Amino acid sequence: MTNYSLMVAPNGARRDRRVHPQLPVTPQQTAETAAACFAAGAQALHLHVRDREGLHSLDPGRYREALDAVQESAPAMAVQITTESAGLYDVAAQTACLEALRPAAASVSVREMARDTALAARAYAMCAEAGTQVQHILYGSDCIAQLRAWYQDGTVPGGMRGAIFVLGKYSPPVLGQPGQLTAFRDVTADLRLSWTVCAFGRHEQACLLAAVAAGGDARIGFENNIETSEGGLLADNAASVAAFVQAAKAQGHTLKER
Repeated sequence: MTNYSLMVAPNGARRDRRVHPQLPVTPQQTAETAAACFAAGAQALHLHVRDREGLHSLDPGRYREALDAVQESAPAMAVQITTESAGLYDVAAQTACLEALRPAAASVSVREMARDTALAARAYAMCAEAGTQVQHILYGSDCIAQLRAWYQDGTVPGGMRGAIFVLGKYSPPVLGQPGQLTAFRDVTADLRLSWTVCAFGRHEQACLLAAVAAGGDARIGFENNIETSEGGLLADNAASVAAFVQAAKAQGHTLKER
């Protein structure tokens, strides 16, 4: 019925191996997970890195180490870094990370960048100059309104139309539900976004199947969900990817060519 792209987000900023023993934390663990997920069907990796204490980091050196490890283990896999603050970083640090790395792709939270509009404009301009493929993180209507305003005033270049709709919440925990997608699509219909969906909790697969059926792309992984739909633990990220690819195939959806 539709062709879709699949990204895996294997760890995120907050979870660790106490939550799931197969959640990757180190560069080598992330690289091994990337290779397994690529073999299972994921075309891209959403990359988070950690500091020595295992906390979320935006350190360019740690990013370079992880990027090199993934490049070695899964050379054909696209990689998107995150600039998520996780309550630890300001816009200056997020912008500095982008400037130091000039990555091929990055996810950028509109809500977080709005804390400093001058730096936000600088970050988006730098990404445009570097050719960074920006994916705007949209948590709800306030983020969408901000992005719309930034398109109108030129803060965000008009060609930067990538976005990810976040269904549900990590904290306080709110399960993502397929029906939540409708509001995002309705409010963004005029923006001509190239959109992806991620979803918190055990209804992740159902949410992503709804996204693919509606013409969007999907992001799956332990950043958002570690459970099966019945509430048991998933074996690992690759098992989650493989199960989704199979479920999508059963509904007539196929992965886009790599």
